[in-house]
Amino acid sequence: MLALTGVISAGGCALYALGDGRWSFFEALYFAVICASTVGFGEVPGLAEVPFGRVVTVGIILSSLGVVAYFQSALTTFLVQDVIGNRLRQRRMEKMIDSLEDHVVVAGAGTLGVYVISELVATRTPFVVIDKSRQHVESVARDLKVKVPHVVGDATQDATLLAAGIVRASGVIAALTEDRDNLYVTISARGLNAKARIVSKVVAPDATQKLMRAGANAVVSPTRIGGLRIASEMLRPTTVGFLDKMIQARGSALRFDEVAVPAGSWLVGKQLRDVPLRRDHGVSVVALYLRDDMNVNPPPDATIEAEMVLVVVGEVERIRELRKVAEQPDAPPTSARR
Repeated sequence: MLALTGVISAGGCALYALGDGRWSFFEALYFAVICASTVGFGEVPGLAEVPFGRVVTVGIILSSLGVVAYFQSALTTFLVQDVIGNRLRQRRMEKMIDSLEDHVVVAGAGTLGVYVISELVATRTPFVVIDKSRQHVESVARDLKVKVPHVVGDATQDATLLAAGIVRASGVIAALTEDRDNLYVTISARGLNAKARIVSKVVAPDATQKLMRAGANAVVSPTRIGGLRIASEMLRPTTVGFLDKMIQARGSALRFDEVAVPAGSWLVGKQLRDVPLRRDHGVSVVALYLRDDMNVNPPPDATIEAEMVLVVVGEVERIRELRKVAEQPDAPPTSARR
């Protein structure tokens, strides 16, 4: 509009100056409007007798057409990219989220949430992020160089959790800034999915029990973890450095992980020496858990029982393979791995 107004004003002034009193300023400006609108009205009297009068008229017409064409192009770009484009991206995101099963819902992509997302990406765990800022989530995705399935909205609202597929999720991580918000997320998530594992961030020590009563399976205090980490850096720097390098290593990521042994698994009743986990799957058993009993650094004759959890260390992909093998009723054919 500013550009079109400038063309009309400049053209009117030029015609008024060239006319040298033939037309009033209003008549010259009115004719400039007629030229810019290309409505096809007749010329002002005596235009043909004025030097360069028709040249200015042609200039007004062509300039106004250029301005209008640019405006239409910009408007089309806005509609396609910002309105239609955003809607198409939203539809693709909704389809991506609808296709997920047993994923983790991360409520909040703030300072803590970014590290959560990074670890989920490193372990190839499917997830959906809920955050109020689309730009922030897209920035996180650019930094991690991956697609981040996300829902823009308030994680404390049931509708937002449902859009993130909470009903099909295997777990929820409440990583919002305030304890009360994490409490709302915990209550809503537990009401929508009774089987999901819920882990919540906690700031105030007195909020721990409230979150647990609300349905959280575990709570984590970043302040407490940070204090323990600082002490560990002082007391056992080599061990801490080893764990950091293991987690941050590029390529095949090593992790401490767990493999559950269901009741119908072929592993039930076998001793560790009879199951060459390290040779066939490249993982080492660190501990055995059976409900409240823990066997750290188990001997080769330790027997694997139903519902037992193996704590292992190894490459992420190898552990995923072992998890699938442990769920099978029959032993797979052994294969030597180099």
